[in-house]
Amino acid sequence: MHNQLRKILVIRNDRLGDFMLAFPSFILLKQALPATEIHALVPRYTEELADACRGIDRIVTDPGPAAGFLEQAKLLGRLRRNTYDAVITLYSTTRIGWSVFLARIPYRLAPATKIAQIFYNKRLVQRRSRSRKPEYQYNIDLCVNFLADFGVNPPAPSGPPYLHFANQYIAELRAQFCRQYHTDQDRLLIFVHPGSGGSANNLTLEQYGALARALHSQKEHTIVVSAGPRERATAEALAASLADVPHVVYHSTRGLRRFAEHIQFVDLFISGSTGPLHIAGALDRPTAAFYPRRRSATALRWQTLSAPEKRLTFSPPEDADEGDMQSIDVVTAAELISQRFLMR
Repeated sequence: MHNQLRKILVIRNDRLGDFMLAFPSFILLKQALPATEIHALVPRYTEELADACRGIDRIVTDPGPAAGFLEQAKLLGRLRRNTYDAVITLYSTTRIGWSVFLARIPYRLAPATKIAQIFYNKRLVQRRSRSRKPEYQYNIDLCVNFLADFGVNPPAPSGPPYLHFANQYIAELRAQFCRQYHTDQDRLLIFVHPGSGGSANNLTLEQYGALARALHSQKEHTIVVSAGPRERATAEALAASLADVPHVVYHSTRGLRRFAEHIQFVDLFISGSTGPLHIAGALDRPTAAFYPRRRSATALRWQTLSAPEKRLTFSPPEDADEGDMQSIDVVTAAELISQRFLMR
């Protein structure tokens, strides 16, 4: 039956972190169906990373929910012209469900949730809101269900890293970075990313500052306060509190791929539950992350893709409110982070 699958569309068109957690699904499908074209529907701002995913053959740009009728009609026209044999919607909305239905894609699979499910002829009950699995596993479950429908046994999981750039290129980029920021190449580079897309509670700048000052390493280290295009003021405010700690501010303005390339050479990435954290996880970099205990935003649900020994998580204690990030003892967290990642 899988010989019928010339071309399939996989949709994950929401936030950056959500898209990074779909990388194992794209790779799984490509391994299972090497002769099938795997297309990805993504928003424009994640296209650069979709292009770097080894499980994606072509990219279809989603104009987004705010786009007008003409742009939505163009998307529908493209979906029809591509004549997909199947679509797997990892995260569905009514707009997207309606579009794939009107595109007459014969096999349409999505989670059985919300009104959008009426546009699909295949549905999988997942109850993601219960957060009993990592988000990436829910995505994989949909793909495994799809493969079973076509009589294909899923391959063994490939494991991290799910995103990787050439080692020699990254080594040269790291050397260039150290020269530009006047830091010794032998020092550990610890990225601290205080910004957030706002989908989950985050530490305060004061907490990030206390955490950074409390880190200690066997080798000397430099704190790199990283910032996306609109996060420079936040990064500089944090840097101002690190006067006695060797630090630099890295303001990423050259796109997500360039930012990801820099993340590949870090020795440790520290942040809240945000998109760049999940880039670090896909690259299998060591991560230390801070999550609320709220069920939809837990450390389990939004677990990074890095190997288990390369991730460490912190949340508010049980006697605090589930969203009270200020209840996290960042000095104790810094000690645990140092022992796990920096004292060897």
